[in-house]
Amino acid sequence: MSVNLTTLDNGFRIVTEPMPGLQSAAIGVWVMAGARHERAEQNGIAHFLEHMAFKGTERRSALQIAEAIEDVGGYINAYTSREVTAYYARVLQEDVPLALDVVADILRNPTFDPREIEVERGVILQEIGQAQDTPDDIIFDWLQEEAYPDHPLGRTILGPEGRVQGFTRDDLVGFVDEHYGPGQMILSAAGAVDHEALVRAAEKLFGDMPAKPAFEPATARFKGGEARHVKSLEQAHFTLGFESPDYGHPQIYAAQIYASALGGSMSSRLFQEIREKRGLCYTIFAQAGAYADTGMMTIYAGTSAGEMAHLAQITVDEMKRAADDLSQEEVERARAQMKAGLLMGLESPSNRAERLARMMQIWGRVPDLKEVVERIDAVTLSEVRQLAETTATTAPAAMALYGPVEAAPSLAALQDRRAA
Repeated sequence: MSVNLTTLDNGFRIVTEPMPGLQSAAIGVWVMAGARHERAEQNGIAHFLEHMAFKGTERRSALQIAEAIEDVGGYINAYTSREVTAYYARVLQEDVPLALDVVADILRNPTFDPREIEVERGVILQEIGQAQDTPDDIIFDWLQEEAYPDHPLGRTILGPEGRVQGFTRDDLVGFVDEHYGPGQMILSAAGAVDHEALVRAAEKLFGDMPAKPAFEPATARFKGGEARHVKSLEQAHFTLGFESPDYGHPQIYAAQIYASALGGSMSSRLFQEIREKRGLCYTIFAQAGAYADTGMMTIYAGTSAGEMAHLAQITVDEMKRAADDLSQEEVERARAQMKAGLLMGLESPSNRAERLARMMQIWGRVPDLKEVVERIDAVTLSEVRQLAETTATTAPAAMALYGPVEAAPSLAALQDRRAA
């Protein structure tokens, strides 16, 4: 399979990967404008804008947008992350031109009808309320806030209720004008797609957009801290975050292997020691996340109030132990899981289109799968142990607790345990 890339004169990029034998395609536009591109008074507007994209254009009503795709058996959706907002569809091969036309329409011709703004404001406020009532959702926002205080990466993607209640049509238009330039957009498609046909269509739909300077978000710095929210719940929710490599760092794959070996599967150390041997929790995991200029390894567990202190202490101990005796077999297992997850995921055109867009965002190119696998294979046991030691003992840390957590150890106490 070959990746094709074309950049229009205004900076708009089209990247495609045909997948022979498929009768469908995934297609969308990824905009390099997420929550970290907001100013403090704009917090939540990128997500609000994503919602409003489906609420009507100059050519189509909200119902007509949905019907245009669903009448041909496809689906259309969007999401907002901290670094991108994506608008995408999945359709049959013959309906790719229609899907691109609809996506272009919602991006270029939104009406931002004041009545629809009020309707969607209510929907988003309900979404915020639902997130606040979901402990294992909201606790990650609190952890993010402690890791990156006073920085856009530390703010919730949904935004606070007060901000969402105050957004106006002018606010939405202003954010689009500032961030939705052709150089900030990537048209990505995979499956039953014709690259040259998409380039011709993109030229007609996006080629007249004037280029504009890219917004440069503030550099992130992991600082760390503790958030403790006491509430009468059945479970105590516990998260730890540690500074880890950004996605362009040479150690990014070592970080992912370490997180996988520590808590990424049923055979991982935290799962085996804390859940299987000691029965202290139902859910525990570790994962390595990354941004353009920083990263965070996150550990999460839910347990009873009486076991919280024990669980937190064992978690730190297992992290330190991994730095000393992580085995080659564990590294190989984590490596195999990473490669299998990557390759299995790419059997889906939606996942493949997502990868194309993300690689273009990160690298400005799409590395061959062989190159990525080689980089994963090149990680050594000593590299993973070295990163494990740094993470366990000296990396800046953040902690968020929620529920009956009065007796949980403080971050300072866990820091002492890390240093011991």
